[in-house]
Amino acid sequence: MELQTHTTPNVAAVFKEHGPYVWRVLRRLGVRESDVEDVCQEVFVVVHRRLADFEGRSSLRTWVYGICIRTASDYRKRAVHRREVLTDEPPELVSASDPHGELASKRARATLDLILASLDDDKREVFVLYEIEGLGMAEVCEAASCPLQTGYSRLHAARALVQEAALKARDEGSRPS
Repeated sequence: MELQTHTTPNVAAVFKEHGPYVWRVLRRLGVRESDVEDVCQEVFVVVHRRLADFEGRSSLRTWVYGICIRTASDYRKRAVHRREVLTDEPPELVSASDPHGELASKRARATLDLILASLDDDKREVFVLYEIEGLGMAEVCEAASCPLQTGYSRLHAARALVQEAALKARDEGSRPS
């Protein structure tokens, strides 16, 4: 009988593999775009401190997502005290090859962010992981620390709320001004 050994990856490898995922997840968990970089850094500080404790009982992605949930929750609790930083110079303009497509994408992302922000934390977590990040429900429930049936119930409720809000946003957007 052969024993399975678990090798712990280094923080740089975790960041390289999961950095874009963490960025997306934080945005979908209610972290403002202007704060994502800082909150992402907080996530990887926790990853650095706790990586040696990772036992491999779940996937590394699920473990990192659990850290994202807690860090985003802490952010939302303190977000009312944060202020935007004003600068003397405007941000650099990025030229897009298709400005209309870019604008439509930006509006769609903003609408999705508003819809996701309207969900309670439990429903948002399950919806983001399952529908946007494509994790299986078992992994979603492990990351969200809930039973499987609870995960499905949250997903069902979140889907209904998201669909209702999306239809309302579409109807409001199609009305003549």
